[in-house]
Amino acid sequence: MINTIYIEEDVVDHPRAKAILSRFKKAEVIVCHHYGELFNRKAQNFRVQKQNAALILANKKKQFVLPSPDEYGIGGDKNYYFSHMLNCIYDCRYCFLQGMYRSAHYVLFVNYESFAEDIIKTTHEHPDKSSFFYSGYDCDSLALEPVSHFVDFILPVFETLPEATLELRTKSTQIRGLLQRPAIDNCVVAFSLSPDNIVAHLEEKTPPLKRRIEAMKKLQAKGWSIGLRFDPLIYHSAYQENYAGLFKAVARSLDNSLVHSVSLGTFRMPEVFFRNMIKLYPKERLFAGSLAENDDMVSYEKQKAREMTQYCYDLLLQYWTDEQIFPCYQT
Repeated sequence: MINTIYIEEDVVDHPRAKAILSRFKKAEVIVCHHYGELFNRKAQNFRVQKQNAALILANKKKQFVLPSPDEYGIGGDKNYYFSHMLNCIYDCRYCFLQGMYRSAHYVLFVNYESFAEDIIKTTHEHPDKSSFFYSGYDCDSLALEPVSHFVDFILPVFETLPEATLELRTKSTQIRGLLQRPAIDNCVVAFSLSPDNIVAHLEEKTPPLKRRIEAMKKLQAKGWSIGLRFDPLIYHSAYQENYAGLFKAVARSLDNSLVHSVSLGTFRMPEVFFRNMIKLYPKERLFAGSLAENDDMVSYEKQKAREMTQYCYDLLLQYWTDEQIFPCYQT
């Protein structure tokens, strides 16, 4: 439940902001000059804020579309990401956002048209290339969709861009809007998936695995392309058994020949984010053990990471083809 909403003075009269405010009639509304006054200020406690995060409605002024990190791709010639929202309503212990941001508040940029313009412009800059655009890098693409309606807005944009592909990455089961409209060929609804024990212990507030699988089945039945994201792989003593069970459960529920892509990669994080997260969770077992720093990244020791990735990759080949699978190996 959102009890407090901050709104930039520039968007007080924005129709989209007004529509969102109308959903939270009991929330305290506070006008601010710029979202950074709240979001970027020092001496904030991410953990305390996470218990009752506020919503900030803002206007993004630049950098609507950015190049994706090198390892963030599923076969496109050009890969980009965009963030219409900062932070996530879920509370996954391994999530890098809590190490990157000072604040746990949710920032929603209401000037959707600016994102659309930059996506169109970027696509047209490479007319002979396939361009992939990833939503869900700094947030969950669908979790707040009943409030934001961003996906409702952006899908018609991609209908006009057949050379571009949109990925909606999510752990959410907020799929009603997708089920109520025709599927489009150049959108991949990609679900982040983990074994039940990882969901229970490390993915607080997220839908259980069973409900995510049910959501994928419904979407696939309606013609939507489904992506499977087994990332991050989390090491634990029974990881081989648990990931084998996860892959089997997913595979027997879908038409695997129609799965768009499958990606996997072990837990990894920029070193500076990792240090911030240790301060938040000094006793978290996930951050202890066989972790190592390499090239400013913290992840499992190279041999363990490679063994995990290879083991899971070999299992995935029982259900999906090599062309469908995109492993991220540590170098």
